[in-house]
Amino acid sequence: MAGQLSPDEKYDLITRNLQEVLGEEKLKQILQERELKVYWGTATTGKPHVAYFVPMSKIADFLKAGCEVTILFADLHAYLDNMKAPWELLELRVKYYEQVIKAMLESIGVPLDKLKFVKGTDYQLSREYTLDVYRLSSMVTEHDAKKAGAEVVKQVEHPLLSGLLYPGLQLSLSTVWGVDQRKIFTLAEKYLPSLGFAKRSHLMNPMVPGLTGAKMSSSEEESKIDLLDSKEDVKKKLKKAFCEPGNIQNNGVLSFVKYVLFPLHGEFCVKRDPKWGGDKVYTVFEEVEKDFGAELVHPGDLKASVEVALNKLMEPIRKKFEMPELRKLTNSAYPDPSKNRGVAEDDQLAPSRLDIRVGKVVSVEKHPDADSLYLEKIDMRGIESQAMLLCASIEGEPRQVEPLDPPEDSSPGERVFVEGYETGKPDERLNPKKKVWEKLQVDLKVSDVCVAQWKDKQLMTKLGQITCKTLKGGNIS
Repeated sequence: MAGQLSPDEKYDLITRNLQEVLGEEKLKQILQERELKVYWGTATTGKPHVAYFVPMSKIADFLKAGCEVTILFADLHAYLDNMKAPWELLELRVKYYEQVIKAMLESIGVPLDKLKFVKGTDYQLSREYTLDVYRLSSMVTEHDAKKAGAEVVKQVEHPLLSGLLYPGLQLSLSTVWGVDQRKIFTLAEKYLPSLGFAKRSHLMNPMVPGLTGAKMSSSEEESKIDLLDSKEDVKKKLKKAFCEPGNIQNNGVLSFVKYVLFPLHGEFCVKRDPKWGGDKVYTVFEEVEKDFGAELVHPGDLKASVEVALNKLMEPIRKKFEMPELRKLTNSAYPDPSKNRGVAEDDQLAPSRLDIRVGKVVSVEKHPDADSLYLEKIDMRGIESQAMLLCASIEGEPRQVEPLDPPEDSSPGERVFVEGYETGKPDERLNPKKKVWEKLQVDLKVSDVCVAQWKDKQLMTKLGQITCKTLKGGNIS
């Protein structure tokens, strides 16, 4: 197919559905002269989820356009990003990523023989690469490095030096990544010529909203659908997904249709009961979006239709990972933390058992029978929860109370976690007899600098720490 395409047609195929392209003119010039060399990189941290089908569908586009494609498993990046992948698990996670990504590509019909796979540590520990990183470190300021990694590297109050090294290693790569890497790419534009390298083109995928409306993340269980989730889990998670009637913003279900199903199949079928008009096949995404915005497509019908399409993509991956050696690899690369500690999950008092979310207070009313206010509605972006507003308080006359504040730009439904307990899975429902909340709550306090903490560890979202405005030393309940 590539040989039959003109340079302009190849450019259109390469750049379709991307959020941004840096270096468009250079890209067009290269396509006039030869085939494009591209590589896509991924840090081998948490388990890949269904949003990875977005770059997989782009890899399919690159191959159709005749590009030479290399896939990088960035294991060293995974370790440097606040040790999201422990050193002893790096090799196992690279193997897991390679197997699961190959299974994804096979499920969408991408021929693996046209791809090259490389591991970051195969060349990032070489003398030449290390010297380039040292040269770069003599040019880039601490401020620029921190700013470049702000949307990629996990942000904490006392960051490790490794988080500042991460952007420098990234500058030496020419990649297709998510748009959250944009600041690193612009830093590359500034500094790579100083190292003797030509400027490169950078292709950026959109960040697909998760099931809660925020970015789909490996570290947020409720925001994602794992590639190995069962059909029952897929149904359960989609049922809870944020998909407000008529709302086309931050809609992860609708975005999956746009960025995965249409590029792969060129159409999408909304399955409906005959009494509501029966099934309807769309050949243009904008028509799906238009009908959903006009509430001509019901969220339940959209979810059910995406469920069918998603399970069709995932089934070959599930079958492949039924092989005993791949089951063993999965368990070794992502060991159950409770088994490692030798303690039954039920008996642990880990704060990760609490499902705390960012919520938006929509309305407040005065209680008719008391001298107080009560919350009439809290927007949790589709998360089924017995919503309770966490507040800081100081006893006295009068009692002082303030709600806790998430970081700026937080979205309703984003998970709040305690630093160091990011990966634990919350209980679906707390057993009141075990008094898990009551036992954990006694250690929830506000620090002397107005940061919410549990046993001196910060309460955080992926964007930063949870704070309150003035109540230093207050209790949280």
